[in-house]
Amino acid sequence: MMRILRMSALLLPAVAAAACSAGTESSDPASPDDLIGRTFVSTGVTGTPIPGDGPMIVGFPENGRITATAGCNRFTGAVDLADGTVRTQDLASTMMACSPDREGADEWLGSLLGAGPRWSLDGDEFTLTTDDSTVTFEDEKVADPDLPITGTEWGVTALRTEDAVVSSVALKNAAPTLRISEDGTVAGRTGCNDFSGSAEVGDDVILFEPLTMTRAACSDPEATGIETHILEVLTGETTYRVDGSSMSLTAPNGVDGLDFTAR
Repeated sequence: MMRILRMSALLLPAVAAAACSAGTESSDPASPDDLIGRTFVSTGVTGTPIPGDGPMIVGFPENGRITATAGCNRFTGAVDLADGTVRTQDLASTMMACSPDREGADEWLGSLLGAGPRWSLDGDEFTLTTDDSTVTFEDEKVADPDLPITGTEWGVTALRTEDAVVSSVALKNAAPTLRISEDGTVAGRTGCNDFSGSAEVGDDVILFEPLTMTRAACSDPEATGIETHILEVLTGETTYRVDGSSMSLTAPNGVDGLDFTAR
């Protein structure tokens, strides 16, 4: 069986918004609703730089939820954006080991969000500000336009289950891939075997026909688990979402999935 790395809870303390100076009012007309469904990529940092240079990616997939990464693990959880301040609590994280040049990236991110940064939005430009640093962002749709789902070589970066997001050394070494050509031809690799087939791509779903695959045995149980998970997701009507150079697929059960990045 594949070893599952469960998401670890990371409590980032809520910090009260800094008191406004007398007679000063914010001129930023943006409201928290303006952030829902948007993702932003950092373009600059004043103050302590991101270990490994990031970038920091922060998203607001739905009301009251935040996702964030500074180049290593991905954090997700509840957020309160009232009064122009980011207040997070009980954020959970994937448990991937950071590369040496990115060690400290998670701590940097935790320090930033734990400081209760003030936020502002001006069109496609988003800013987080603390007493010690300012991080500027650009809307991901502008900084990293959506790649076409067909004709792009996608590499698997994480496996998703009901209670975990798995990104492991074994997955990195397996380097699974998926490519859907414009004519619907499917090709890829699970890490142990090559597969091929066909699929019909719709607006937000992909209908995979049964895949054919080589028959090589996987080298260890974790690699076997990775292959099994991939094949279960690439079966039948799978939903997809593309965000810039990233893609996610969700299996017909609505729970299991795969995260990709363009190669």
